[in-house]
Amino acid sequence: MKNKILTKYAGKVALGTLLSRVLGYTRDMLVANLFGTGMFADAFYAAVRIPNLFRRVFGEGSFSAAFIPIFNKYLNEKERTSTQNFLNAVFSSLFLILIIVSVLGMFFAPVFTKIFAGGFLDNPAKMQLTMKITRLMFPFIFFICLAAFLLAILNTLYSFFLPALAPAALSFSEILYIFFIAPVIVSGSQIKGLAVSVIAGGVLHFFIQYPRLKSLGWNLRFKLNLKHPGVRKIMFLMIPSIIGLSADQVNALVDSRCASSLGQGSVSALYYSNRLMQMPLGIFGIALATVSLPIMSNAYLKNDMLSFKGSLSYSIRFAIFTLFPSAIGLMVIGLPVVKLLFEHGKFDALGSITTNNTLFYYSLGLPAYALVKIFANAFYSFQDTKTPAKTAIWTMILHIVLCFVLMYQIGVGGLALATSLSSYFNLLLLIIYLKKRIGKLNRKQILFSFLKTLLASVIMGIVSYNVCKISDNLFISVPISIVSGITIFILVLYTLKSEELKTILSNVVSGKT
Repeated sequence: MKNKILTKYAGKVALGTLLSRVLGYTRDMLVANLFGTGMFADAFYAAVRIPNLFRRVFGEGSFSAAFIPIFNKYLNEKERTSTQNFLNAVFSSLFLILIIVSVLGMFFAPVFTKIFAGGFLDNPAKMQLTMKITRLMFPFIFFICLAAFLLAILNTLYSFFLPALAPAALSFSEILYIFFIAPVIVSGSQIKGLAVSVIAGGVLHFFIQYPRLKSLGWNLRFKLNLKHPGVRKIMFLMIPSIIGLSADQVNALVDSRCASSLGQGSVSALYYSNRLMQMPLGIFGIALATVSLPIMSNAYLKNDMLSFKGSLSYSIRFAIFTLFPSAIGLMVIGLPVVKLLFEHGKFDALGSITTNNTLFYYSLGLPAYALVKIFANAFYSFQDTKTPAKTAIWTMILHIVLCFVLMYQIGVGGLALATSLSSYFNLLLLIIYLKKRIGKLNRKQILFSFLKTLLASVIMGIVSYNVCKISDNLFISVPISIVSGITIFILVLYTLKSEELKTILSNVVSGKT
């Protein structure tokens, strides 16, 4: 029954994320059509990485990891008034911090740009443009991090669909800009307007979620209390988590810096391939991670280790069930997918080849990316943010070494391969540390599930690869290839009596997904 509930919640997140990602890929296609993989696109995507660093710290990253277990504790052990005061204190503290970060970020934008996109120093025009776009986009941090705060509250209250859908606001804002405003702006300023539309999307992201919070009976008021014990506890838990996420951002910095030195189009190829990889990761992996944290945190607070282990085991098996076929699918039909989505306007065939090569190596690590988040959530449920931070630092060191080794052998694809290999290393460390903490999981059940999924995924990949060759028209061959692959995958697992498939079908039949 608990597995069915977890699947139901994950299904809501997956559906909301799917709709959001579809709109996101529509936006990416339009941006690729307008700017291609040239100087403007490279400058924009390099600039986007910089505020996203702070977003990972004060938004969906270290803040959420520290906040959700504490909020769960207040919901379970404190009175409603005390919990509301806690939310107000956290909101006010975050509000003040984000204003300071945004202002300082705008002031130090040139410094951040030189650090993150040092490879542009050989091209003064590109460097200056990246600095201007970075400064324009720093206020985005304020709104998107407050939106992430709402997301963390709603997820802890088991409201999942709207928070998963809300990021579509960003894509919606950019699409409106490209269709209605960009055509009347001189070409040299169009990319700056796109940066402004990103800020508008952040504002919309926040205000889409707030009515849902009020409907659940909670409000946010500015009542600053930096000495509130809940605020202090979150700050204490955030310190090691920030260190861990800083390691992740150092990885992103290394990727961006290396890509910026590999020639024009490399930064864009890294971005577009990462976006494609993020589609299944967001729909399945992040959905499971989003749902698993409040559920495991609640089980741990109640000292129900049987439920805790059951939720963790099922999350692992479900991540394998969804992301192994996704990885194989992207590897075997990646090029046709890239051509279909992006090879229009200024995005040429060379851009497709470079993007697909990078996508192939990113896809190798797809299961690991999700499993790392799920295992890290197990530690966050214990209010242990130190262990994931420790493993992230060792992973960062390995990632940096691999980047500088592989980029000269494979090019920009080497950066993606370094990410994949280091993610598996991170996963291994987390498994070792968690085993010491809670003992063994049901390894036999996980192994059998993995073998069934692996067999079905290989058969699916063979079918998809060959079906994709039936027509030169990508609008025909790609959808048919995907549908055929999914159909074969389901049929094989149905024959093998997959428990994960059975749970999904049960939810679908009962109308609860």
